[in-house]
Amino acid sequence: MSDEPRICGIERPGGDSSVGDVREIPTPALVVDVATMQRNIERMAGFFAAGPCRLRPHFKAHKTPEIARRQLVAGSCAGLTCATVSEAEVAASALADQLTEASGDILIANEPVGPGKCERIAKVARDVSVTVAVDSTAGLTALSDAAARAGVTVGVLVDLDVGMGRCGVQLESAVSLGRQVVAAKGLALRGVMGYEGHLVGLTERSERETRARDAMAGLVRTANLFRSDGLPCDVVSAGGTGTYDISGRVDEVTEIQAGSYVLMDSHYGRLDIPFEQAFWVLGTVVSRPEPGRCVTDCGHKSMTKDHGYPFARDVVGAAVVALNDEHATIAVPPDCGLSVGSYVYFQPSHIDPTINLHDVFYALDGDYVVAIWPIAARGYHEHRDVA
Repeated sequence: MSDEPRICGIERPGGDSSVGDVREIPTPALVVDVATMQRNIERMAGFFAAGPCRLRPHFKAHKTPEIARRQLVAGSCAGLTCATVSEAEVAASALADQLTEASGDILIANEPVGPGKCERIAKVARDVSVTVAVDSTAGLTALSDAAARAGVTVGVLVDLDVGMGRCGVQLESAVSLGRQVVAAKGLALRGVMGYEGHLVGLTERSERETRARDAMAGLVRTANLFRSDGLPCDVVSAGGTGTYDISGRVDEVTEIQAGSYVLMDSHYGRLDIPFEQAFWVLGTVVSRPEPGRCVTDCGHKSMTKDHGYPFARDVVGAAVVALNDEHATIAVPPDCGLSVGSYVYFQPSHIDPTINLHDVFYALDGDYVVAIWPIAARGYHEHRDVA
């Protein structure tokens, strides 16, 4: 056991064991309203409990085992989605029991190419079932070689480009790649996946619905071509938070890879979806140089601005006008009550990269810190031994 001080029962190197109230949290920091988060989890689980499609929560959104555990416990899950090999390693280590009980697996929904990655996947596959997205012969060959050497079987979903223009084979090339997977050692073809990520943030519901259904039609059509060719295709994986209730109700789509719903951000907050903002970046006012301006200690090293500047909560008339390395500059009404030392809660515009900047979540019940949750899968951890 470490000799480092403990806060709320969780070790925190260099921490102050007296922390218990939100006003004692050193900033910048991530805080999560546990009750709000739990409502989001239960709403999404309830939606998927009512139909044949299942939820595969995306671990990349929060990278936090305690949050993923709660998602799996809530039910309706087909396993977890991960974006990176290191996320899969953390999830497998922390959540193997829950994944086994749920009969779910870990899906790495991006193509793992590069030194050591396929070997690390094979190592994870010794402990939990793993499925990997593939869109090239080179990628499946590397995965096959690693799995065969390790004596394990790794599942494969052929990744299709359903219009996003990122990864994924063209639909007409999918069957050929599927045949190669079936012929490869150490691999088991489990189906297809396609991410309509170019559509999940469309604010107009009718456009989002029409275009998502069109994208899913191509994915389902390809799945049926697999079956007609005698190829296994039990899994048809798609979706995100913005299209969960559209793609998740398309016949033959079997699972949805939603992630942001659990904590939300301002980008998804614009949409007509029933999830609440549950996490915030907490900052402290460090300067009030003039009546119409104040500055806090959380810049773009603690919250990203790729989807726009964050919003300052509960500060009427405030607008973030600049993010620098360590500072957020806020334009405020001259009569605003903020002063040096005041706390400000920021709603970030993009959940995934913002959380990746932090080491822990401070879990709140009202204004009281009930736990500190390690964001154990932040970063890439490419230094890990794969032997």
